[in-house]
Amino acid sequence: MSDYYDRVYDVVAQIPEGRVTTYGAIARFLGITSGARMVGYALNSATEKPIPAHRVVNRNGELTGRSHFPGDTMRERLQQEDIGFVDDYQIDIETHFWDPNDRKS
Repeated sequence: MSDYYDRVYDVVAQIPEGRVTTYGAIARFLGITSGARMVGYALNSATEKPIPAHRVVNRNGELTGRSHFPGDTMRERLQQEDIGFVDDYQIDIETHFWDPNDRKS
């Protein structure tokens, strides 16, 4: 399991500032088509890892992982990166999406 988690962390570490990706996009990139939940489990275990986990949202752009950040840290970090929001806890996913399969996006 830790090998899978390390692979998730490697992908998350590559998400550019000002962009976000989804749990599902990471899982698909790693070849586990229905593994979005497993990506979430990996990120929940990453408390000591220096990765930008705040840049991972659900497929609708909702900040579903925000409970794993102190206070409103996830939202604040995304705002600092000029990520646009369409609602209090939902980002504009179409504008800010980064696909790990397309490293140039």
